[in-house]
Amino acid sequence: MANLYLKQAKLYSKSRPGYPQALFQFIASKTPKHDLAWDVGTGSGQAAKSLAGIYKNVIGTDTSQKQLDFATKLPNVRYQYTPPNMSIAELEHCVAARASVDVVTVAQALHWFHLPTFYKQVNTVLKKPHGVIAAWTYTVPEVNDTIDSIFRRLYFDESRPYCTPGRELIADKYRSIDFPFEPVDGADHTGPFEFKTERLMDLEEYLAYKKSGSAYQTALEKGVELLKDDVIDEFKRAWCEDGNDRKVVKFPVYLRIGKVGNLGEEGS
Repeated sequence: MANLYLKQAKLYSKSRPGYPQALFQFIASKTPKHDLAWDVGTGSGQAAKSLAGIYKNVIGTDTSQKQLDFATKLPNVRYQYTPPNMSIAELEHCVAARASVDVVTVAQALHWFHLPTFYKQVNTVLKKPHGVIAAWTYTVPEVNDTIDSIFRRLYFDESRPYCTPGRELIADKYRSIDFPFEPVDGADHTGPFEFKTERLMDLEEYLAYKKSGSAYQTALEKGVELLKDDVIDEFKRAWCEDGNDRKVVKFPVYLRIGKVGNLGEEGS
């Protein structure tokens, strides 16, 4: 089991896309100060790395030490393992003091959280009244019609029995996720706001992206290989159709963003 999760962490760090700079610029434009960012569920630090170029200090936390081991080390980023059920006292000790954080970010992880508990933590550490929470998810990658149709069949049909309960929140672009915050300045709603990120990938990297997903790993634990030889062959034929080994893969990103406003520390 430990080797399985080590392998997943390696795949995740190599295959997961970064996020567009425009996303971080938009978020940063909504925080009056840029002293401290808390990146929750940081994984291997893709978002923390970008935040570090904007905020003086970043703390990236995750419940997987294996993921953190593969995170990019930067002088103004501190990575911290945190338990799944973290008390407010542990939060203040391990993460940040009350009302000290300018922005809380969650990249591709909000659907995993117990939201009432998490939002209580968010409302504890964010500055009042302008502290910002920004959470985003990306949906299925886009290459071309042929490759996309194979991926969608695999993603929506064959992977379904092994998906986490939060899968429908991703498919819905976080529209229906509970998000009890006020619109940030200059916006009349909390999103989702759409961005796009791109990554040049070969077929091996593209398949590694699929293998890094939780549904694939869950199926593998149960002895089921979703990427069977015939499926891989189908991908190979579609991938080689235009003669290009490397292709631009687009990932639509959907952002929910809000500010704490006058919410109390207990949340709402």
